[in-house]
Amino acid sequence: MAEKNPSKGIMWATIIVAVVLIAIIYPLTSRTYKSAADSSGAGSDQADLRIQPVAKFELAKAAPAAAAGPKDGATIYNTVCGACHNTGVAGAPKIDDKAAWAPRLATGKEALYKSALGGKNAMPAKGGAADLSDAEIKATVDYMMGKVK
Repeated sequence: MAEKNPSKGIMWATIIVAVVLIAIIYPLTSRTYKSAADSSGAGSDQADLRIQPVAKFELAKAAPAAAAGPKDGATIYNTVCGACHNTGVAGAPKIDDKAAWAPRLATGKEALYKSALGGKNAMPAKGGAADLSDAEIKATVDYMMGKVK
């Protein structure tokens, strides 16, 4: 008598089920990928757009500001000096505090020019604006002296 191996029947049943499942699933998945590529338009162009960096940074030389001409004392005070002298940062005397300015005014205009040009305590030379000329700094000191008198 011929013996029947039960594992051989299970093997063939498994192979047939696998082939049927592949035959059903493969067309469904291949259509899904094709339709996604078709709906995206250019395909790789869309991917390139999605992976662009958030921002771009480019260094360029700044145009020289010297062409604008000399600035007046009020402009320089408002752009450079006011940052500290309006709020009293790092011990800077406030522009509206006449008591704090009285001993400084008593030293004279030349001493104030020297302090502004060379720096004093926490204040750097020329208030940190090294691109200003001595005449512009002196005009700013004159402007400030007019405000505190």
